[in-house]
Amino acid sequence: MIGVATCARLDLMGHFGPHFAELAPELDLRPPERIDRPEEVEFMITFEPEDAAFVPYPNLRAVFSVGAGTDAIERCPSLPPGLPVHRVQLPDQAAQMAGFSAFHVLWHHRRMAEYVQDQQAQLWQRRLGGFSPRARRIGILGYGHMGRGIARGLLALDYPVSAYSRSLPAVPDEGVTHFGAGALDDFLAQSDILINVLPLTTETKGLIGADFLAKLPAGAALIHLGRGTQVDEAALINALDRGHLSGASLDVFETEPLPSGHPLWSHPKVLITPHVASVPEPADVVRSIRQQVQGLRAA
Repeated sequence: MIGVATCARLDLMGHFGPHFAELAPELDLRPPERIDRPEEVEFMITFEPEDAAFVPYPNLRAVFSVGAGTDAIERCPSLPPGLPVHRVQLPDQAAQMAGFSAFHVLWHHRRMAEYVQDQQAQLWQRRLGGFSPRARRIGILGYGHMGRGIARGLLALDYPVSAYSRSLPAVPDEGVTHFGAGALDDFLAQSDILINVLPLTTETKGLIGADFLAKLPAGAALIHLGRGTQVDEAALINALDRGHLSGASLDVFETEPLPSGHPLWSHPKVLITPHVASVPEPADVVRSIRQQVQGLRAA
């Protein structure tokens, strides 16, 4: 049996336990309080580990994130140096993110917020012109698993798509204009709708501030799906209030849940969702972890 310990500020046992029992019965999934021989634990699944999460387990071979991000795991002070950290990367995750992004692109491009307000006022008011996909240039900030999925979805809708990543792909994706290191300003200047899916690193924390937002075209919109601490929320509100940005869709925040009374809740140009842009199916996560564990055991 392989011991797999959960350790997070989430109910991972309740969420994933039944799926491990059904789909990976050979993996003995236990919460920390039910592990009587921690030296036998070879693998851990987690997402937001407590500071001392890794201390009891001297023989860990790998840790698995149950989400796309690994930043909370990698900054955990008890993470053993050199311990491999594996993320779950599933086609379904990218498909979810692509659909979510397409919705918000259309929300801003087709001015859906104004139609919602018109409905509430029982006002029949058509807005005409500028609705061809060619009228809005989409910029994808971060071009990994999620960014590529978003690009495929928007290209299928005939939007012009650009992508920024520090390193350019060896083979550029057809239809995507690629910007690499040193070309961020040029990338921002031609992004009418910017979609952020960057991971959280020391370089990306606080990246999207006043100077950054000022480099977007006047009237641009921000779709923020990366990590909350990447955006200076006060600077974003200021850019919206000044009219430099026409709107923002926010799925992640500096503090989650977003505190009651925060000005973003009631801002007329902001659409808020509670960190749901891509939520992997538990069964798919378990199948992925099982496959990776089998590969590690066979190596």
